[in-house]
Amino acid sequence: MKKKIIVTGGAGFIGSHVVDAYIKAGHNVAVIDNLSTGFRKNLNPEAKFYKADINDSKTIDEIFVKEKPEIVNHHAALASVMESIRDPAETFRTNVLGTVNLLSSLGKRGCGKNKKFIFASTGGAIYGSPKKIPVDEKATPYPLSPYALSKLLGEETIKFYCRSFGFDYLVLRYPNVYGPRQNPKGEAGVVAIFGGMMKHGIKPIIFGDGSKSRDYVYVEDIARANVLGIGRVKNEMLNLGWGKTVTDQKIFDTIKKEIASSMASAEKRTPSMPRYAPYRKGEVYQISLNSKRAKKIIGWQPKTKFEDGVRKTLHSI
Repeated sequence: MKKKIIVTGGAGFIGSHVVDAYIKAGHNVAVIDNLSTGFRKNLNPEAKFYKADINDSKTIDEIFVKEKPEIVNHHAALASVMESIRDPAETFRTNVLGTVNLLSSLGKRGCGKNKKFIFASTGGAIYGSPKKIPVDEKATPYPLSPYALSKLLGEETIKFYCRSFGFDYLVLRYPNVYGPRQNPKGEAGVVAIFGGMMKHGIKPIIFGDGSKSRDYVYVEDIARANVLGIGRVKNEMLNLGWGKTVTDQKIFDTIKKEIASSMASAEKRTPSMPRYAPYRKGEVYQISLNSKRAKKIIGWQPKTKFEDGVRKTLHSI
């Protein structure tokens, strides 16, 4: 059944893929994005676009009055761990109070039955560095950065407003997501950053000895989870992930191998080794996510193998 959906952050890396997937599935989509980290080139031409900031409650309310969304998919956020440490107040303002603005506007529209708020949270950061992995949704969150804490506060805020106004929620705790449209010049997104640098003969920096590891899922698999989440599922929190880790060193080695095999002109200038720098405070050392519940509840599991995803990502840079 066709839905009216607002996607915040829909000009960004993950959000734009979610918009594409919704439109492909036949839904009507409006995008809210202030273009601070998103790009107009990422916008799907079939989506209505509002250049607006989620911190501007008056404008957000006006958009909701006009669009009357049945579903709000919330991806807009300040997503940098290091930036959250440098400026925690701004991270909390956007990631928590901005979320409040959206929930409040949705609640004012008399929302209740058949309305849903889908939230892009972080499983890659919210659990800290648990002793046992892969970690499932029953594990106690242990944020190591203001960014991770802001996402946890966002989750609790959503639960409160959904109880208050009667609409449903779905929290998706993401792993490390990679793929086309990820900014190779940004601070987050190691696959795109390493790939962009290495294609130009620049040694990327690995913080630590290369053993730091994450659960990496290709962006189109993540977008598919957002489509599956539209269904009857209600008031759930689901991990998305492979349940296995990829080290920083393996990322470097995989990219190096792919460049050497498919981009002969770049082979000679591809760095043979990365640079190593001290481990950064606030970063999770090792994490992977158990997504068995996502498979049970919405029928989701990742499909794109890491090497295939890296190849697709490199070809887009």
